[in-house]
Amino acid sequence: MDFTKVLSQELGWPLQGTVQAVQLLEEGNTIPFIARYRKEATGEMDEVTLRRLAERLEYLQNLAKRKEEVLRLIGEQEKLTPELAQSINAAVTMQQVEDLYRPFRPKRRTRASIAREKGLEPLAQLLQDQSLVKGDLLSYASQYVNPELEVNSAEEALAGARDILAEEVADDPFLREIARKFFYEKGLLVTTKAKTKAKAVGKTAVEKTAAGKTEVTESTPYEMYYEYEELVRKIPPHRILAINRGEKEEVLQAKIVVPEEEIVTKLGQRVLTNPASLGAAQLKEAVADGACRLLFPSLEREIRRELSEKGEKQAIVVFSQNLRNLLLQPPVRGQMVLGIDPGFRTGCKLAVIDDTGKLLEIGVIFPHPPQGQKREAGTKLKEMIKKWQVTAITIGNGTASRETEALVADLIREENLAVSYTIVSEAGASVYSASPLAREEFPTLDLSYRSGVSIARRIQDPLAELVKIDPKSIGVGQYQHDVNTKELNQALQGVVESCVNTVGVELNTASPSLLQYVAGLSPGVAKAVVERRESKGRYRVRKELLDIPRLGERTFQQCSGFLRIAEGDNPLENTPVHPESYELAEQILSLAGYRVQDLSAQEREIRAALEKLDLAETAQRLEAGLPTVRDISEALKRPGRDPREDLPPVLFRQDVLSLEDLREGMVLMGTVRNVVDFGAFVDIGVKQDGLVHISQLSNKYIKHPLEVVSVGDVVKVKVLQVDQERGRISLTMKVEE
Repeated sequence: MDFTKVLSQELGWPLQGTVQAVQLLEEGNTIPFIARYRKEATGEMDEVTLRRLAERLEYLQNLAKRKEEVLRLIGEQEKLTPELAQSINAAVTMQQVEDLYRPFRPKRRTRASIAREKGLEPLAQLLQDQSLVKGDLLSYASQYVNPELEVNSAEEALAGARDILAEEVADDPFLREIARKFFYEKGLLVTTKAKTKAKAVGKTAVEKTAAGKTEVTESTPYEMYYEYEELVRKIPPHRILAINRGEKEEVLQAKIVVPEEEIVTKLGQRVLTNPASLGAAQLKEAVADGACRLLFPSLEREIRRELSEKGEKQAIVVFSQNLRNLLLQPPVRGQMVLGIDPGFRTGCKLAVIDDTGKLLEIGVIFPHPPQGQKREAGTKLKEMIKKWQVTAITIGNGTASRETEALVADLIREENLAVSYTIVSEAGASVYSASPLAREEFPTLDLSYRSGVSIARRIQDPLAELVKIDPKSIGVGQYQHDVNTKELNQALQGVVESCVNTVGVELNTASPSLLQYVAGLSPGVAKAVVERRESKGRYRVRKELLDIPRLGERTFQQCSGFLRIAEGDNPLENTPVHPESYELAEQILSLAGYRVQDLSAQEREIRAALEKLDLAETAQRLEAGLPTVRDISEALKRPGRDPREDLPPVLFRQDVLSLEDLREGMVLMGTVRNVVDFGAFVDIGVKQDGLVHISQLSNKYIKHPLEVVSVGDVVKVKVLQVDQERGRISLTMKVEE
């Protein structure tokens, strides 16, 4: 089935480009490859649109398969009418298909199925037809009395018929849609404190009751939801997930409240077409029963599920964007780095690495309780800093982070050291330390020291280091542990793949964990790429990859443009120019008056010459696509360029603040650590990150914090309020220049 017209309309993309994109995907091309090297075919469809297209294409294909299956299942029951088949084929969502299939879905034994077993379906049909206007209803119903089938009276027969009608009301797709609209338009999600004893998820608080008695209660993060209600159609995604978690932890109870009488009346008006019929009262009672007993609970479960899916989808979007911004943080090059994984009882693990990430020395200090060896720790740190000429210190942001920061800041000031420090997220460091990859990298190193190496490397090349960690463990999302694991993993893997291919990978230094995210390379092939490098030496040209078993022409086509060789035989190997376009790149350089061999030596002159070229005229002259000519020209202007270098640098400090030092109105520089739906958390150099609420991010209205800030941004903030008792800091970015 051809879905390209539907996709073209949904995405607002020209049909021809959509057709080509779908074809390229179905041929097995990767999204990074299509986005970068097939722009002419797709009309320059970017990676985000391509991923949306791939996702919607999969949905439409699954929808088509489900329609076929439902048509077959109803057909096997010999109940498929032409009208029903037409409705199923015309359905545009999975929900519509399931609504149409619902009356025919095999059910467990219900009151309605029991009534059918008793032979009461004809009586139910008689009531539904509403054609009886004369006579006595009980007389008609008495014809269905059958003691052998446990129908002992006309009243019992009518009760069974009502059960059948009630189920049909609840299963009718048209009536379900009417009620569903009420749930969405007028439904209130109401939450209250759970009556059962809640789990210990907060702090203990002492309260006095109205009678003057003192009670010990549990303070939880969910207190705002103890008496809370909000329209279903307005509740934001993060609030949905918070309520879900509160229910899971048995702190909250939640339900959707709707105007039941109004809905029952509306449904009754649709069902009851002849109020004068003998069975009108029975039919009205069946509608009310079917709505309240069956339809409303079913719709509440459905709406809650859809709300949860909405919350999860948004959480995945936020996590994905945060992860992308974190992975694309600018690398800190040319620094000798001392990484510190802080701790109390087990001490602070130290690791010194050189400017290539090579481990030089490890150590441990015990400056904090219970040992309290602060002087010895300072001496050890000073020795390592001077021995290796350390220029930057990274401190993990976990347990004992701020105490360690104070130690380092005091040492820098007292010894007048030419070194500065920064706090880095240590999320996932322990996961990495215990991983097979870490054991392979440092087989003789105790796992407690491996985290120090990871913390040190995180500023040298955040992307290369963080790809070694399961994305879920990096901790820059909201409610990531409450969302669909499969969908989260799929989204985050796509983000990592996108980041790796955006930056490009140095073929002669990359680890297998980094190479496996290059378009077209599987983990096994990535490992083979490294093994070939270790056995035969550095790669000189990309084409040498074709010597590797399982890396054929197709894989080479997908991956080669994203791999770099800094000191190869051809300067084009250190650019994003694809090998299939080398000849075109040489022609463009020739029109500018240069050769490929001139790239490294005359970069500035070549850039100036390329700026003067009319790209549209050049594309026409060389019979090439304008997007490709444009991309090649940009690549030739800055060979070896790392796109992350254009981003703001890491914020380093030499002094430390405490919560007690903060004053309202104080203006500080800070680093955005996490962005969530309701604001951004900013590290301003004290123990607790401060919150910039969404209302304080900008002077103009914004729908989401990501419109203004990203993880890793260095921002100027002003302190609004400091709650020392609860350890909370309120900040604003509405700072006057």
